[in-house]
Amino acid sequence: MNITRRQGLQTAAGLAAAGLAPTSAASTIGKNALGAPHRISRTGTGLQFATMNSNRVDHKARVSKQIGVNYAICGANLGRVPKSEYEAALAKMKADFASIGMTVAGVESHPVPAEKIKLGIEGRDEEIENYIAAIKALSNVGIKVLCYNFMAGLGWYRTQVDAKGRGGALLTDFDLAASQGQGLTKWGEVPEEKIWQNIEYFLKAVIPAAEKAGVQMALHPDDPPLSPLRGIGRIVTSAANYRKIMNLVPSPVNGVTFCQANFIAMGEDCVSLVREWGKKKIFFVHFRDIAGTRDHFTETFHDEGQTDMVKMLKTYHEVGLQVPIRPDHAPTLDEETNDRPGYAIQGKIFAIGYMKGVMQGLGLPYA
Repeated sequence: MNITRRQGLQTAAGLAAAGLAPTSAASTIGKNALGAPHRISRTGTGLQFATMNSNRVDHKARVSKQIGVNYAICGANLGRVPKSEYEAALAKMKADFASIGMTVAGVESHPVPAEKIKLGIEGRDEEIENYIAAIKALSNVGIKVLCYNFMAGLGWYRTQVDAKGRGGALLTDFDLAASQGQGLTKWGEVPEEKIWQNIEYFLKAVIPAAEKAGVQMALHPDDPPLSPLRGIGRIVTSAANYRKIMNLVPSPVNGVTFCQANFIAMGEDCVSLVREWGKKKIFFVHFRDIAGTRDHFTETFHDEGQTDMVKMLKTYHEVGLQVPIRPDHAPTLDEETNDRPGYAIQGKIFAIGYMKGVMQGLGLPYA
């Protein structure tokens, strides 16, 4: 089908009247892969829509590409790989995703084991040596974003993973009282002061190497952002603590994974934080939502939580972020297994469609 100049002007006028007119040259009438006209033409700039993957191409990766996702966030999984082969393993991972048209925009979770680092126990220096080697390997293959966390003993944590949501979808839920009823972990009580000492030790060793390599260290919030959790102190629980952590070892590569639902649970003003940290400190975004507070919350579909999701996407654009953004935990839908709560694919498909709809409705570019 052909669009005349007059029809194009009429379309633009209608969009402007609706408040959805394109806001940049990147958002003009173009043609999609089938030759049909569409309003958003990709320029390679803007937020980089991504999904979470393992270190190999599988069903989820192929589906991600099919729904128009061009960037992959991967788990590096170098724990069983000899240090001398880190670079080769990462190069193979990158090439495998390139073969289906996806760029590996970053790695998430620690690329090598790091539990001894977080707990500050014997063996942490060897883990740090491996960590620095992994950072160098990431740099050598051109992967420049590393999302890591400092949740010692426990990772992201929920007290229920099959709460019933809309239409019977399965949601994850956290309740502080329920977690307290589960008692201490095998690590017993670990005070916050110890965790502060451990993260400072880690950052002083690793940040200089990351800065030299040009790898951005994007710290993920504690999830849930409260302390202690089953006896273990947690410190990545507020914007103030983030500022303190970034000031422990000041560096342009010491920054943030902006997992927005965690900042909502903290009670922070997310829009203000995005404007404060902007391009200098936000290296990666997790786009998800919750209903509740840090003491008791349920993860929701992207269109039914308590956050103004449209405003968040608009704010990321306004501060000029051109970083990976992926939908994080999403509900498990009908006929999916719930063996990895929050990580089934159908909820991610819904989320990507929602994100694209918002961006195209606002006339904002994305990559």
